[in-house]
Amino acid sequence: MGLLASVLVFSSMLPSESSERVSYDQFLDDVAAGSVTEVRIDNRSGRIDFHDADGIRFTTTGPLELSGDDRALLAGSQAAVEFNTPEPGILQTWLPMLLPISLLILFFWWINRRAQGQMGSMMSIGRSRAKTYSSELPGTTFDDVAGYVGVKQEIREVVDFLKDTEKFAEIGARVPKGILLVGPPGTGKTLIARAVAGEAGVPFLSVTGSDFMEMFVGVGASRVRDLFESARKMGRA
Repeated sequence: MGLLASVLVFSSMLPSESSERVSYDQFLDDVAAGSVTEVRIDNRSGRIDFHDADGIRFTTTGPLELSGDDRALLAGSQAAVEFNTPEPGILQTWLPMLLPISLLILFFWWINRRAQGQMGSMMSIGRSRAKTYSSELPGTTFDDVAGYVGVKQEIREVVDFLKDTEKFAEIGARVPKGILLVGPPGTGKTLIARAVAGEAGVPFLSVTGSDFMEMFVGVGASRVRDLFESARKMGRA
């Protein structure tokens, strides 16, 4: 918008007719020689447009205040001299005032966007970072887990409950509050948990312990609560 306004301002200042540009001294020489028939002087910019006897238009730039000798030369010539003080256009009047205001508005808008982004980051700091694996994707099953025959037999009851919750609810059975898999890193605990979700055809949420460690007190507990709220919204997971 600012670029367009600048183009309009400068285009309005350009002459509408083509003219040949000469030096100011050449203009004075032509006036003294009597070859100039018409002179138009812009008091604001010092621009001088003049025509010779053949009607050819020339342009030059002189001082804003003509000297006494130059005025006497013009007055003593046969040329028709006109001093013009053009009124500034709307864009030329308002653009110098609107441009700083527009820059201030853009600056405060940018500051507001930055503040909203930081506030959003602060508001989401207590949210869970758990990764959800949809049941629509090819899931891991017990066939992908080598060994652990006893573990798979014991945990299959959870799979049956997730597959047919209503059957267990009719006899008053409830799913265990949780199953704790203990072992060194890399022994397949997460793989078995993912296999349970794959066998039952339900979403699987995965989160690491380091995601609950933050420098702010209470952030870890907030993420734990958010994790379980996300799981409850999914129903069976």
